[in-house]
Amino acid sequence: MVIPDQNRAIDPPARPTDSEVALYRWVAANERMDADRAALELGLTREEVEAAVVSLNQLGLLKPDLDDPARLRPVDPDLVAAVVTISMEAAIRTQQAELHRIRDQFADLRGHYRDSLSRESVDLEAIPGVEEVRAALNRAAEECTEEMLTSQPGGNRVPEVLQEALARDTAMLSRGVRMRTLYHHTARFNGPSQAYVATVSALGAEYRTAHELFGRLIVFDRKVAFIPERGGTWGAVVIREPSVVHYLCEVFEQAWTQAAPFSDAAADGLELVAKDIHRTIVRLLAAGLKDESIARRIGMSLRTARKHIADIMETLGAESRFQAGVLAAQQGLLDEVQEAGSGD
Repeated sequence: MVIPDQNRAIDPPARPTDSEVALYRWVAANERMDADRAALELGLTREEVEAAVVSLNQLGLLKPDLDDPARLRPVDPDLVAAVVTISMEAAIRTQQAELHRIRDQFADLRGHYRDSLSRESVDLEAIPGVEEVRAALNRAAEECTEEMLTSQPGGNRVPEVLQEALARDTAMLSRGVRMRTLYHHTARFNGPSQAYVATVSALGAEYRTAHELFGRLIVFDRKVAFIPERGGTWGAVVIREPSVVHYLCEVFEQAWTQAAPFSDAAADGLELVAKDIHRTIVRLLAAGLKDESIARRIGMSLRTARKHIADIMETLGAESRFQAGVLAAQQGLLDEVQEAGSGD
């Protein structure tokens, strides 16, 4: 297909100059041509008037009277324009037809392009059901050869889920796969989580905890990532697009650097761990977060988070969440939170 040169302009038809337009008006008003008088009244030289007459004759806008050649008659300009623009209009219609033909041809290619996309590897895949998600995770784990990164928000891990993960994780560790997992600090209070971490850490896995986590994430070999499907369902979204997976790994690495090694609450001291959690809640209260958001950010159930919030407000003597934030700031508790956070 040869595409016409769109830069090639269509030569426009000749059109009257300002002097010629002025002379046409003068002739239309006076009917008889008088070069000297026209030059005087129009502010032109006689030579300019005579040149304008010749041009208007050539354009067909003036014609001599058959009975009196010295007399010039104006011609209907619409008729003249229709004649002199015929070739230009024909060229425009030809280019418009070619333009529509080119657009139609490229539109026909659109369907082939979409068909090719459907045959390419899927960079984004939604898995709606929990059983399908488990199957996809098991398959990805079996194919993993180098590294698995995991962020697991929440403090309580179901023993049945941990038992299933134990078999999968043990198999990967035996193949030399490096495993790193992030938990919330509240996971240190959970007995099944403590036992699981102790068992798998002995095989080489690494675990750290943080006050807050960015969300649930599993990445295999920095090539395929699993994130939750929106809406709080048990589904997942599988991501294989390299740039997005790389970005998620960078988010994990930043959180990992700021997290602390996993240890159970008894080893750290229950009072110390509880105080650490209270500091985080105070900061989130001061930031104006709602109970649901605070619970999710620190990995607690909503009921437990509300109990902690009530204890903090009672300790501060606050009657509202806003007042709790103000009192915490006045007592320097927010400064303590920042100092504690900088040490993670």
